[in-house]
Amino acid sequence: MIQIRDLHKYFGPLHVLKGINLEVKKGEVLSVIGSSGSGKSTLLYCINGLETIQKGDIIVNDIHVHAKQTNLNQVRQKMGMVFQQWNSFPHLTAVENVALAPKIVKGKSKAEARKIALSQLEHVGLLDKVDAYPNALSGGQQQRLAIARALAMEPDYMLFDEATSALDPELVGEVLDTMRLLAEEGMTMICVTHEMSFARDVSDRVAFFHDGVMEEIGSPSQIFGAPQSEHTRKFLAKVR
Repeated sequence: MIQIRDLHKYFGPLHVLKGINLEVKKGEVLSVIGSSGSGKSTLLYCINGLETIQKGDIIVNDIHVHAKQTNLNQVRQKMGMVFQQWNSFPHLTAVENVALAPKIVKGKSKAEARKIALSQLEHVGLLDKVDAYPNALSGGQQQRLAIARALAMEPDYMLFDEATSALDPELVGEVLDTMRLLAEEGMTMICVTHEMSFARDVSDRVAFFHDGVMEEIGSPSQIFGAPQSEHTRKFLAKVR
């Protein structure tokens, strides 16, 4: 479903992604781990076209994301992304936040959009917060609201960019539980994460990035139990 071929990304003279080759199949959960600055988040931004690329190809559902003729808005409709910051509209209630994209982007009626929103809020455990404004929600609840907003567009894939890194430790679990639920339901997911237990327990594969290179990729048992790269071993020794 997602193919990445010889991907290179520069920020000025800085070579951030150095020839990434990767394929993510339908229903697969891939966790991407590595130190800050290793290119993990940039990879997600390139996949959904938020960043340009200098060389290579990214193909999603047989569409070349970075081709000149590609309509990126159509590509992104099938690709939900959850950022470190939840970016809710503060003047809208939870249900209004979730209903907005189906109404504006998909042209759903107000009633249809509200029905979708209520369904997704229930999906992420926020049905009791439908009329609450974002500032009345905890950080974990706001991040689950962001997930519901992404799911309301019925995406084929979900990209998570360190979705728990801005949360207080006691709120991390509720967001990870929502991500686990999506994985169990068969959602195709690429998760940039610092949560090693999530990567170990939920992923089909784990990719370790170091200095813009995908140093190694394999099953969680292989990456965590018998890493091949010295860089991977050093990283895991620090974060365990």
